[in-house]
Amino acid sequence: MASNFIQTGKKIVAIGRNYAAHAKELGNKPPKEPFFFLKPTSSYVPSGGKVEIPRGIVAHHEVELGLVIGKKGRDIPAAQADSYVAGYTLAVDMTARNLQNKVRKAGLPWSSAKGFDTFTPIGQVLLNKDIPDPHNLRLSLAINGEIKQDGSTGDMIFRIPQLIEHVSSIMTLEEGDLLLTGTPEGVGPVEPGDKVLCALKDAQGKELLKLEFDAIRRDQGYQFVPDLE
Repeated sequence: MASNFIQTGKKIVAIGRNYAAHAKELGNKPPKEPFFFLKPTSSYVPSGGKVEIPRGIVAHHEVELGLVIGKKGRDIPAAQADSYVAGYTLAVDMTARNLQNKVRKAGLPWSSAKGFDTFTPIGQVLLNKDIPDPHNLRLSLAINGEIKQDGSTGDMIFRIPQLIEHVSSIMTLEEGDLLLTGTPEGVGPVEPGDKVLCALKDAQGKELLKLEFDAIRRDQGYQFVPDLE
């Protein structure tokens, strides 16, 4: 199944802190209920593309299992959530970490830190029927051949039906929307010149999806300027 939903989906809903070890590594407490932020669909870049890192930005990788919404739904019960999933994909939620830290300190939103063009690399989509248990998969990310993240979707704090129920109780989910389910521990920097390779494998170690991209520097547009104190 091709990633043509990129042209049709209206939003990317990204779940935060859905793996306890990841929350801990960033000094955050695991949430008591799911929370999320939005990313623009203009941040998509297909596998094989290039992620542009703006000047002064410390960009971190966060590999995630993504699910594609197959039909419009509001107030979706967890018991019916699976029928709203068209398929699954592999994605990376790139984060401008130093910018995020700066705006969080000031009590401001994260949109700028998450929404740069090319900050959501994404792979192909597998149909829902081809992923019998999305909570028994392995996510990995390697930079220049060195594994940085390697985790199990079984470690999610909030499982996918609960995420769909929660998000749809707040906003309508529409066909083609992407829901990112959180990242395991091991996040860290991606620098210009790096080659990134991600993989999604089943419980037997069979590779289901891969996602790869090169990081390059962006010499135009936004430039991060740290606070001078």
